Amino acid sequence: MNRWLQTAEQALLPIFSKIDTQVKENLARVLEAFREQRVGAHHFASVSGYGHGDLGRQVLDRVFAQIVGAEAAAVRVQFMSGTHAIACALFGVLRPGDEMLAVAGAPYDTLEEVIGLRGQGQGSLAEFGVHYRQLELTPTGELDWAAIASAVKPETKLVHIQRSCGYAWRSSLSLAEIGKIVHLVKQQNPNTVCFVDNCYGEFIETQEPTHVGADLIAGSLIKNPGGTIVTAGGYVAGRADLVEAATCRLSAPGIGSEGGATFDQNRLLFQGLFLAPQMVGEAKKGNHLTGYVFQKLGYPVNPLPDAPRRDLIQAIQLGSPGKLIAFCRAIQQHSPIGAYLEPVPAAMPGYASQLVMAGGTFIDGSTSEFSADGPLREPYIVFCQGGTHWTHVAIALEAAIATVGEM
Repeated sequence: MNRWLQTAEQALLPIFSKIDTQVKENLARVLEAFREQRVGAHHFASVSGYGHGDLGRQVLDRVFAQIVGAEAAAVRVQFMSGTHAIACALFGVLRPGDEMLAVAGAPYDTLEEVIGLRGQGQGSLAEFGVHYRQLELTPTGELDWAAIASAVKPETKLVHIQRSCGYAWRSSLSLAEIGKIVHLVKQQNPNTVCFVDNCYGEFIETQEPTHVGADLIAGSLIKNPGGTIVTAGGYVAGRADLVEAATCRLSAPGIGSEGGATFDQNRLLFQGLFLAPQMVGEAKKGNHLTGYVFQKLGYPVNPLPDAPRRDLIQAIQLGSPGKLIAFCRAIQQHSPIGAYLEPVPAAMPGYASQLVMAGGTFIDGSTSEFSADGPLREPYIVFCQGGTHWTHVAIALEAAIATVGEM
């Protein structure tokens, strides 16, 4: 084994132990919701067609809402991705003439066309008369608290809070920071909806944004809350009226949350949610390991190795396109699926830059399993996500260290 990995594993044992304690607390919250909502094997059954009267779907919504501290939730396989769930939430809440204010800098690449910052003729928010404004981060990459405290205008219907760093070299947001944003916004206008893009953030801490005042959250089931076994889907959760508005965009007005067959996926949805705290804990350990090793090798990393995790993303600034591609190829070669493939830079729907991506996962695009990717633009940062167990991350890292070290 690489000596840096051996050193890292020993040095990180206290952090790994703290992660296990947090996993236990999150799992206890999940089990409590399963128990109180009386989940049974009969909830695994499904219905066809319109999906009317799907008891398992209804109970799963209540379980999820309890876990995240929300009035209501809609967990649906019909959400194609986290971006789709977020778009439904935004279109459900916003109306022509409203303003959407992003307070954590530029949104994730895939939201640019949803908002209308790129592309045209596809029905973006801008084309429906929704105005967009964003607050830039400070020169050091932090939230501009002074600007947030006075940014809300009478027409500001929704404040967008992106929890994860996405493809930006910034710190992801802690729950304490999200709670502070909500407090500042509500002081200016209690009717402004505080929406959190919760992708990569579920079960990272022992609460969710809805516990600290967020009105609405959305995310993907092939990330954290699917426990690496859910095959597709996403969720929205929060205030009951806002959840219903989002599901009316997913389905149709008048149908909302009442429709949607689950295609015999209920058992996986319940089981994935049960497994999620453990899977998130393993991925966090892999993140710490990655950050520790590559910092020792002299590369800038974000977050730092001993920093508390705020999402499931570990970024490494590799500095050249060759190293970015080589890193992803090493990860792909040590993936369970498609290890024989060689990642190459290519365009991807929703992204402005070409991406190189290692994703040898059982579920296509499941970044909670273990993946590494990055846009082919300076300063050539690779973003490592997920990991079903940290030992897999360690094995793949050994190859990545050897490959990048030779360049």
